[in-house]
Amino acid sequence: MVHARELPVAEAPLLHSTVERLAARAGVLKPKLYLIPDGMPLALATGRGPTFSSLAVSSGCIAACPPAELEGVLAHELAHVKHRDIVVQTAIVVLAASMIEFSRIGGFLQRALLFVLGPIAAACTHLLLSPKREYEADARAAQLCESPHGLADALLRMDQASQLVAFEASPATEPLWTFSPFMEEGIARMFLTHPKIEDRVKRLRALAPQEEAPAA
Repeated sequence: MVHARELPVAEAPLLHSTVERLAARAGVLKPKLYLIPDGMPLALATGRGPTFSSLAVSSGCIAACPPAELEGVLAHELAHVKHRDIVVQTAIVVLAASMIEFSRIGGFLQRALLFVLGPIAAACTHLLLSPKREYEADARAAQLCESPHGLADALLRMDQASQLVAFEASPATEPLWTFSPFMEEGIARMFLTHPKIEDRVKRLRALAPQEEAPAA
């Protein structure tokens, strides 16, 4: 759905090494690693859980995020893997995206089908996916990285990028990403399941010891 390709170890050995180290710390098998050919800083995880999962990172995320930020993003996705959030996320996203795509084959009925199926798909998404899972994954990622600032800084970077670069994908994929990369308008607004970036960053910063300061 996101045009990702599997990323060989020889092409990104440091990234594979980071994922392997974090996966071992999280107590899950190392996920298969994929590359999304997109300049927007993005990441997602899918699969069945700790014993079988896949992690995809965009070329923009690898290029733009410093090591600490990239580690925070990877840890966030692995936290979803560890606690089996991705099982529900993947199933709901596939169902919702299928309903949206089905409306596109309606010809002159496309607008009517989208009007009917869009809200149903969004309702299913919100019924089964809670913003609370993102806060919990953020906290677990901070534990894995032994600091909350890498992920907090990465979220701010991603939020800034989303305001400058248009992102095109099925809005039903919104729950899969580390943050919501979609402009909050049209049908994309219906699928928003992530808490506000500022709220997540505030919670993450609060997890740091008083003497620890965020990176400049």
